[in-house]
Amino acid sequence: MNLKNKLISLLFNTLKMCRNVYIFFSTQYNTIFFKLWAIASRVPFGSKLQCCGRVILDCLPATVSLGNNIIFVSDSVRCTATTVYGPSRLRTFAPTARIEIADGVGMNAISITARSRTIHIGENTMFAPNCTVVDSDFHSLWPPEGRICNPGMEQDADVHIGKNCWIGMQSIILKGVTIGDGSVVAAGSVVTRDIPPNVLAAGVPARVLRPLNDNEGNTCVLV
Repeated sequence: MNLKNKLISLLFNTLKMCRNVYIFFSTQYNTIFFKLWAIASRVPFGSKLQCCGRVILDCLPATVSLGNNIIFVSDSVRCTATTVYGPSRLRTFAPTARIEIADGVGMNAISITARSRTIHIGENTMFAPNCTVVDSDFHSLWPPEGRICNPGMEQDADVHIGKNCWIGMQSIILKGVTIGDGSVVAAGSVVTRDIPPNVLAAGVPARVLRPLNDNEGNTCVLV
């Protein structure tokens, strides 16, 4: 290897090391800050919580609970698949609202907003970057002049996402939806109705494309 290649290799390795150092210290700082804020907000969280980037927690006076081994990624340097559009956010409004995130869930720049009902995410489910989950329409469809006002909470509905699901990047999960265990929602989908367990769903609105089974092997879909 000539001198030029050695210098290029040295520069590359130095930059890679700087990147890893940045990720480490950024994760430590944001995790500590989030934990302190969660304690002040009376939000229980389990062990091995990681916050790779800023996480917004706005939950009083409602209830948020976080399990073990949860990871939030809100930094494009750390995110593998694409650029994240903003920090991860957990937000509630009414005292009856709940956000429940089980063990082993991974989220990339996710936005979860519970207005008055419960949003539950099951164990080991993962969210690709820039997904949104809501339990409300937040504004009325009719009459037009009333759309700027927030309607009553009677039409809000629970959202239940099962365990071992994979939600593709920039997908939107709307109110009243249940996604069954083991299902995959492809990138850019808008889920408006229930998805059964162990299927691949895609589209706007999302529909079931086919079941998933042991014959999948290592086959991947673009999510």
